[in-house]
Amino acid sequence: MRIVVIGGTGLIGSQVVKRLGEHGHEAVAASPNSGVNTVTGEGVKEVLQGADVLVDVSNSPSFADDDVMEFFRTATTNLTEAAKEAGVGHYVALSIVGTDELPESGYLRAKVAQEKLITESGLTYSIIRATQFFEFAGAIANSATVDGVVRLPHGGVQPIAAADVAAVVARTAATEPVGGVLEIGGPQEFTMDGWIRTVLTQRGDEREVVSDPAAQYFGTSLTGKQLVPNAGAQLQPTTLEDWFAAGN
Repeated sequence: MRIVVIGGTGLIGSQVVKRLGEHGHEAVAASPNSGVNTVTGEGVKEVLQGADVLVDVSNSPSFADDDVMEFFRTATTNLTEAAKEAGVGHYVALSIVGTDELPESGYLRAKVAQEKLITESGLTYSIIRATQFFEFAGAIANSATVDGVVRLPHGGVQPIAAADVAAVVARTAATEPVGGVLEIGGPQEFTMDGWIRTVLTQRGDEREVVSDPAAQYFGTSLTGKQLVPNAGAQLQPTTLEDWFAAGN
């Protein structure tokens, strides 16, 4: 099949392209660097000509509330319209577990808007909601650091390896559409502060990690298990220990 991967040069997209190519598909990595800009619409119609599947793993360059909402609304509208015009048979989008449970987060509100545009587009689709990636632990720690102390909420999280996410996205793109939402996560549940503390300790980072009920996670309170996948989610095999052992 001809599968176009929007965001195909990023952390997930590059691995999806590689996996699809290894399984004999024509995987096209599309990004602004390749002349495909989903916000302006440049190159979108052209790259989707003859495509069987569209995979959207793109992300906003800015996480400011208004910017990220504008990005996902504009980009997804351009993609769904071009996909319908090109006769694309399957739209696969990567989203986040808990998107509709944390409305205080501007980023997650934007992901809800993206999902709505896809589900109401009339296209056959699969939405894959993943938990936080192991690879984001450092950025999460840095965003929560004040005066050398990492302050994080104690809510639950079930992080996943980016390679496992890419494997599910590639497999979904090459098979029958889900026609709904598929949740995926890692095999172990942590608290947010506990996960980040474990990663920093493993890396020899001496910053203190404090559990703070008032601390926010990218603009939202996190007191429960909003970021933990629901029963029936497909849990992937890579543990945090496996990920460390692989040299991360």
